[in-house]
Amino acid sequence: MEGAIGLLVLTVLAVPVLLIIALVSISGLKRRVADLETQVGRLQHQATAQPVRAPEARPHEPTLGEWMQQTTPGASPGPMPAAQPAPPPVRSPATPAVAPALRAAESASSTQVPPPPRHKPAKPARPDFVTTAIRAVQRWFTVGNVPVKIGMLVLFAGVAALLKYGADQGWFTLPPELRLAGIAAAALGALVFAWRKRQSNRVFALSLQGGAIGVLLLVVFAAFKIFGLIPAGAAFALSIVLVAGAGVLAVVQDAKALAVFALLAGFLAPIWLSTGSGNHVALFSYYAVLNAAIVGIAWYKSWRLLNLLGFAFTFGIGIVWGVLDYSPAKYAGTQPFLALFFAFYLLIPLLFARRQPAGRRDFIDGCLIFGMPLVAFSLQAGLMEGRRMPLAFCALGLGVLYAALAWWLRRRKDYEVLTQSYALLAVGFATLAVPLALSAQATASVFALEGAALAWLGLRQQRSLPQFAGLGLQLAAAAAYAIGLQSTSALPTYDDTMFANAVFMGALLIALAGFASAWAYRQRAGNDEQRNHISLLYYGWGLAWWVGNGIREIGIYLGGDSAPPILLIFAALTGWLAAEVHRRRPAGALAWTSLAALATAVPLALLQSATHGQPFAGYGVVAWPIYAALGLRSLLCLRAGEHRLAGAAQFTWWLVWPLVASLLLGWLPERIGGMGDGWKTGLAALPWLLVAALALFRWRWLSMPLGERFDGWRERLLSTVFVLLGLWWIASLFEAGAATPLPWLPVLNPIELAQLAALALALRWQLGDARTLSPRRIVLLSALAFVWITSVVLHAVHHWGGVPWSDTLLSTSLAQTSLTVTWSVLGVLGWVIGSKRGQRMLWLAGAVLMGVVLAKLVFVDRQHLGNLLGIGSFIAYGLLCTAVGYFAPAPPRTPVEEGEASGEPA
Repeated sequence: MEGAIGLLVLTVLAVPVLLIIALVSISGLKRRVADLETQVGRLQHQATAQPVRAPEARPHEPTLGEWMQQTTPGASPGPMPAAQPAPPPVRSPATPAVAPALRAAESASSTQVPPPPRHKPAKPARPDFVTTAIRAVQRWFTVGNVPVKIGMLVLFAGVAALLKYGADQGWFTLPPELRLAGIAAAALGALVFAWRKRQSNRVFALSLQGGAIGVLLLVVFAAFKIFGLIPAGAAFALSIVLVAGAGVLAVVQDAKALAVFALLAGFLAPIWLSTGSGNHVALFSYYAVLNAAIVGIAWYKSWRLLNLLGFAFTFGIGIVWGVLDYSPAKYAGTQPFLALFFAFYLLIPLLFARRQPAGRRDFIDGCLIFGMPLVAFSLQAGLMEGRRMPLAFCALGLGVLYAALAWWLRRRKDYEVLTQSYALLAVGFATLAVPLALSAQATASVFALEGAALAWLGLRQQRSLPQFAGLGLQLAAAAAYAIGLQSTSALPTYDDTMFANAVFMGALLIALAGFASAWAYRQRAGNDEQRNHISLLYYGWGLAWWVGNGIREIGIYLGGDSAPPILLIFAALTGWLAAEVHRRRPAGALAWTSLAALATAVPLALLQSATHGQPFAGYGVVAWPIYAALGLRSLLCLRAGEHRLAGAAQFTWWLVWPLVASLLLGWLPERIGGMGDGWKTGLAALPWLLVAALALFRWRWLSMPLGERFDGWRERLLSTVFVLLGLWWIASLFEAGAATPLPWLPVLNPIELAQLAALALALRWQLGDARTLSPRRIVLLSALAFVWITSVVLHAVHHWGGVPWSDTLLSTSLAQTSLTVTWSVLGVLGWVIGSKRGQRMLWLAGAVLMGVVLAKLVFVDRQHLGNLLGIGSFIAYGLLCTAVGYFAPAPPRTPVEEGEASGEPA
C-alpha cells in the first residue's frame, strides 16, 4: 500500500514536469518554423527587388567522348553537336514560390529597372520582464544537465512528502542522536559519491558536494543549538573542518562557486553557533584562520570574488563589533588582529596581480588596494581614540610601508599600475601624518610643498589624478593656514623675529609652492593654452600669497609711519625678482608684475609724504635708492626679454621720479621756513618742466635703457606730462604766489615763471617739427596767454595794491580798472599789429577784445565812476580807441579786396 502511494505521488509530481518539458519543446518548434518562414519571405523580397540578368553564353566545351574523337587518328571532325538543354533544377520546398519570381526578373532584366531603395530593418524591441522571466525558466529546464535538476526537484519533493507522512505516522520516534547520525551518514555517502563522479559528471558532482556539505553543517548546527548534543567547542571545530574541507575541494576541482559557498558558511558559522559569551579573541582567531585560508587559495587561484567577500565579512563584522562592544580595555586583544587582517589583505592584491598573465598585470584589485588601508586606518583611529601622535606615527609607518612596496615593485616588469597605486598611498599616508603630528602652519607648509611635487609628478607622467591631487593639497594648505590664524597662539608677537617665525614661513612656502607649480606648467605648456592658463592661475595664487604675506608681516612688525618705505623695498624686490625670471623665461604675467611693482611707488610716495611731509623721511632715504637700483635693473631685464610691456614700465619709471622730486621740492620751503607759497608751487612744477624739456630737446636721455624701442612712447609721455602740468597750471592761478623773502615782481616770481615756462614748452610741443600751428591751436594758446596775463594783473593788484587775495578781489575798483586798462592795451596792440602786418584774424581779435572792454565799462566799471580809478578807466579806454583810429582805422584788406581796389581781378 505504501509503495502504491509513493508511486502515485511520484506520478503526480512528474506530470507537471513532463507538461513543462512538452510545452518548452512545442514552443521551440514553433520558433524554428517562424524563423524558416521569415527566411523564405526575405528570399522572396530579394528576388523581386533585384533584377536577375540572364547568364552570358559560354563557348561550348567538348565532353570527354568528343575530345577523344577529335584526338583519334583518322577521325573526321564532324559537325559540332548542339548544346543540350540543362536538366531541370531540383525543387526545394521553397522553389514553387521562388521560380515565378525568378522568371519575372529575367523577363524584366532587359528594361534595367533600378532596384528600389533598401530600408534599414527596424531595431527589434527588447522583451519585457515577464518574457525575460519565462525565458530564464525555459533555459533552466532546457540548458545543462536537465535530468539532474528535475530529479533533484522531484527527489526533494518526494523526500519532503515522505518525511511529512512518516512524521504523521510516528515513524521518526528514534532518538535525535540516531536521526542526526543517519542524516550525516547519508550526506557523507552523497559526498563520497559526488567525489567519485567529479570527472565524468562535473556539474552534477559539484552540486551534490555543496548540498552534502550544507547538510552536514545543518546537522552540526542542530546537534549544538537545537538538541544540545555537543558542546560549543566541538561544534565550532566540526564547522571549521567542514568549511576547510569545502575549500580544499573547491581548490582541487577549480570550483569557485563551491569556494564561495564554503566561505559564506565559514563566516556565518560563528553567528549561528554563538553562545552570547562575547569572546572577541575567539571570534577573531577563527576569522584569522578563515583569512589565512583565503590567502592560501589566492596563492593558487585568482578568485577576486572570494577575496572581496573575505574583506567585506572580516572588516564589516569587525566594524559592527567595534561599534557595539569595543572598549579601551579590549585594546590589547584587538590591535594584533587588526594588524594581522591588514597584513592578509595587503598580501592578497599582490598574489592576485601575480596570478594574472604577463600582459594583464595592470588589472589590479582596486577595491582592496585602496579600500582596505582606508578602512583599516579608520579602525585604527577608533582604537586609539584621539591620541594624535601615535596615530601620526601609524600613518607615517603606513606611508613608509607603501613606499617600500612601490620601490620593490618598480623594477619588476608589468607592475607599473600597482607601483603607482602604492606610491600614491605612500604619499597619502605621509600627508595624513603631517596634520596629526604638527601645527596648522607646519601642516600648511608640508601640504603646499607636497602639492607642488604632485603637480610636477602628474605633468611628468602625463596623468591628471596627481595634478588634481596637487591642486587639492595646495588648497588644503591654505585652509590649514587659515585655521591656524584663527588661534590666538598662532599670531606672531613682537617678541618673535621678523620674517623668522612660523606664520611667515608657512605662507611663504605656500607662495613658493604656487610659483613652483606655475613654473612646472609653464615649462611643459608649449602651445597648450589650457596649461598656460593653469600656469597663470598658479602664478596668481602664489603672487597673492607672496604679496599678502609681505604686507602682513611689515604691518605687524613695522606698522605705522615706518611701513611705507619698507613696503617700497618689498615692491621693488618683487618686481626685480619677476623681471629676472622674465629675462630667462619671458612671460606676460612676470612683465605685468614688474610693471605693477614700479607703479606701486606712486601711492607709497604719496602715503610717505602724507605721513612725514616728503618721501625721503625716515627709512625713505634708504628705500628710494634701493628702489632706484632694483627698478633700473628691472628695466634692463625687461629690455632683454623684449616684451611689449617694457615700454610701459619705462614710461611709469619717468612718471614716478618727477612725482617724488616734486613732493620733495614742495616740502623744502616749509622745511627752510620764511618762504612764500609761490616757492612751494613753483618748485613743485620744476621736475615736470624738466622732464618735458628733456622729452622735447634731449629725448635720448630719457629713452635709456630701452633706446629706440622707447621712441613710440614719446608722445604718450609728453601728453601725460603736459596734462599734469595743465592741471597744475590751472590750480596755480588761484594761488597768491608770495615770493618772500624776495620782493614780488610781475612775471619775475617763482610761480609765474613756472607758468610761463609751461606755456612756452607747450607752444614748442604744439609747433612740432613743422614749426606751424593750426588756427584752433592758435586760438587755444592765445586764450591761455590772455588768462595768464589776467592772472599776472590780479596778482599785481594783490601784492602791490595791498588788496587781500580772496573772492572780494575782483569787486575792487583797482582790480577792475587794472583789468580794463590791460585788456584795452591788448586790444589796441591786436588792432595795430594786425593792421600793420595784414593779419586780419589778429585785428579782429583785438576788435573783439575792445568790444568786451566796452561792455565791461558799461555794465561793471560804471559803478566806479565816483572815484578816480573808475574815471581813469573810461579816459584810458577813450584815448586808446583814439590812437587806434589814427594807426589802424580799418581792418587789413583781403587779397580779393586789394584786387578790386586796383581794378584787377583777384
